[in-house]
Amino acid sequence: MTGQFYKSRRSRILILIICITLANLLQWHPNARAISIEKETELGNKFLASIKKHFEFLNDEFAQDYINRLGEALAQEIEVKPFPFHYYIVKQNDLNAFAGPGGHIFIYSGLISSMDDVDELAGVLAHEMGHITARHLSKRIEQGKKISIATMAAVLAGIFIGGKAGAALTTGSVAAGIQTQLHYSREDERQADQLGFKYGSLAGFDPSGLIRALTIIQKNSWMESNKIPPYLRTHPTGPQRIANLESMLHSFRARPNHDAETLRKQFPVFKTLVQAKSNDPDKMEQIFKKDLEDGRNVSLAHLGLGIVYKIKSEYAESVRHLRAALGSLPSSVVIWMELGEAYQLTGQYQEALPLLERILAQRPNDRKAMLLLAESYENLGQYGKAISLLKTLSFADRVAPEVYYHLGMSYGRLKKLALAHFYLGLYFKELGRREKARFHFTEARRLSKGNLSLQRKIKRVSKGIL
Repeated sequence: MTGQFYKSRRSRILILIICITLANLLQWHPNARAISIEKETELGNKFLASIKKHFEFLNDEFAQDYINRLGEALAQEIEVKPFPFHYYIVKQNDLNAFAGPGGHIFIYSGLISSMDDVDELAGVLAHEMGHITARHLSKRIEQGKKISIATMAAVLAGIFIGGKAGAALTTGSVAAGIQTQLHYSREDERQADQLGFKYGSLAGFDPSGLIRALTIIQKNSWMESNKIPPYLRTHPTGPQRIANLESMLHSFRARPNHDAETLRKQFPVFKTLVQAKSNDPDKMEQIFKKDLEDGRNVSLAHLGLGIVYKIKSEYAESVRHLRAALGSLPSSVVIWMELGEAYQLTGQYQEALPLLERILAQRPNDRKAMLLLAESYENLGQYGKAISLLKTLSFADRVAPEVYYHLGMSYGRLKKLALAHFYLGLYFKELGRREKARFHFTEARRLSKGNLSLQRKIKRVSKGIL
């Protein structure tokens, strides 16, 4: 009887061990089921909103266009994209990058500043894209599907943000209980490395760029022994991973690609722009001045100082340095834009015109150049040209309030007062100043008698105000 009891007990324990083992294999197997595309898209939007609450994104058209083009170049050979990719530059000096749910990829300005060339940045970006296409995070999210989308978004944001801000988002027993499930495994990292090498080499980038990037990030941790770069917390590395990466290199070779060459040539200007617009201007002023004194990257130092002095409202100095940068880099769209804006700020509207017109000849949909050019025409009394550009901007999906303001002012100068009040009403409506908006819409309605089309527009946009 006793023997049968122990035999039965051993059988139960064996069955339990088998069940636990099977459960773990199912839970961590690469082909484990992932959260649905629809649910992850919803989660991705909430995650993005959470990140935006804690960080500021770099708002610069050229920088955003550059990172978008880099992402597009890497993604062109990906056959199955579970989500459209979206790229963001976070104004934070940490060495970090991560792929959130729903195809959102975040690159920190500190990481960009630490890179020596675009191949290194491409390596990191392609690695993050590998995590998305393999749906690594998606599979781990499925394991915690019983918690709400909002809680999951907060926990994920806390993991990737790190530090005190991140810890505040991951408090509570539920959140703490699922954190370990959401970290990438060694197998995840290996697969993302392999996919990243594939995407990068097919797009024309040197796959060894990822190894150099990881070396730079690791070196930072050696220099600051008390600070582990956030990238290493979410993407752990070590001698074994570097050895695996080096062995993979034999299977991948970059193929010639025109887009990659263009991005490679533009990288130094892109990096300078990100540095100048993402860091403390006084600190960057000293860094760029030191480069000038040492004769190192002189044209880029002039560009950086031109941007920094513009931020500090020292416009004459900004113009001086940007003109020096233009002398060395005469075909740089970034310098055309920065100098065109600096001319605007110093009242040199005539000097701004050829630079801004040149930008639009190359980039017809550049909204910033279009608005600056319209302002230049307006200040030079060429109201018809200004209105033509501003009307184009007013049909965009997201209209800056300044567009309506300048339309109102230009129409006012032409004595078309009904339209002037209409657009000024829109301007104040966008700013949330209801009383001002009501005044202008009332005047627009009064002055537009007989113009049924304009009256219908006034009625539509002033709903809830008049």
